[in-house]
Amino acid sequence: MRILAISDCHFKYHQTDATDALNAELLLAFLHASKGKYDMLALVGDIFDLWFDGKFTIVKQYFPLLRALADIHDAGCRIVFISGNHDFWFGDFLSKYIGMEIYPDGVTIEADGKNIRFEHGDTRTVNDLRYKIYRRVIRMEGVRRLFSALHPDFALSMGTLLSRSSRTRPENPSLRKIKTRGLKQYAKKLIDNNKADIVVMGHSHFPELEPIDNGFYANCGDWIVHHSYIEIIGGVPQLKQYNNTDTVKLKTN
Repeated sequence: MRILAISDCHFKYHQTDATDALNAELLLAFLHASKGKYDMLALVGDIFDLWFDGKFTIVKQYFPLLRALADIHDAGCRIVFISGNHDFWFGDFLSKYIGMEIYPDGVTIEADGKNIRFEHGDTRTVNDLRYKIYRRVIRMEGVRRLFSALHPDFALSMGTLLSRSSRTRPENPSLRKIKTRGLKQYAKKLIDNNKADIVVMGHSHFPELEPIDNGFYANCGDWIVHHSYIEIIGGVPQLKQYNNTDTVKLKTN
C-alpha cells in the first residue's frame, strides 16, 4: 500500500504576502503531481488555516485546494482527514462532496501488516494547558452554532483573530523540544503497548522520522517552512521534502 501523509499546510483564505502565495503554489503543485500515485492520503490536521462550512456556504478561496483534493480522490485514493487545531468545525461538505473520511481525534489503519496511527498531536503536548482549555471550549456545539449565525465575512474575520498561526514567530529550539517531547512520549506508549507500529503526527511543524523500539515516530513537518511529508510504501516510512520540481529524502534521526 502506498500512503502519503501531510500536515500543517495552513492554507490561507486571506494571503497577506508573497510567502503565503508561494507556499500555496508549492502545495498545489505537489498535490497535482501526487494524483494517481497513492492508495491513501492522510491529512493530519491544520491543512486549512481555518475551516468552516455552513449550511449553504464554503470559503471560495479554498477552491483550488479543494479541487486538487477532489481530483486525488476521484483518481481512486482514499482520503482521511484528522482534525487539527485550526480545522475542526466540519459540516458535511468534505465528506459528502469530496468523499473524505473525517476523524476528530485520530484513526488507526492496518496496512502491509503494520498498525499505523494518525493524530494531529495538539492534545499530546506537555506544555500547553491554556490551549487544551481553549480547545475544549472552542469545540463546544454552542460555540459552533454562534459562529455559524454570523455573516460569513464577519465570522472569518473573527476567525483570523482566533487563529494562532506561528509562521511569523521565531522558533525557540528549547520550546520546540518541550513541545515535541509529549508527541514522542505518546508514540512510544502506543508502540510499547503494541497498539501501533508507526505513529504519524503533525502540530510541531518540525519534520522527524525517529525509530522507537520496534516502531517509528513520524512527524510530517509543515508547508510553511519545510514543505515536508511522510511517505509509507509497503509499511516502510520515509520522510521527504518537496521543492517544486522533485522530492528529496530528508535526513532522519
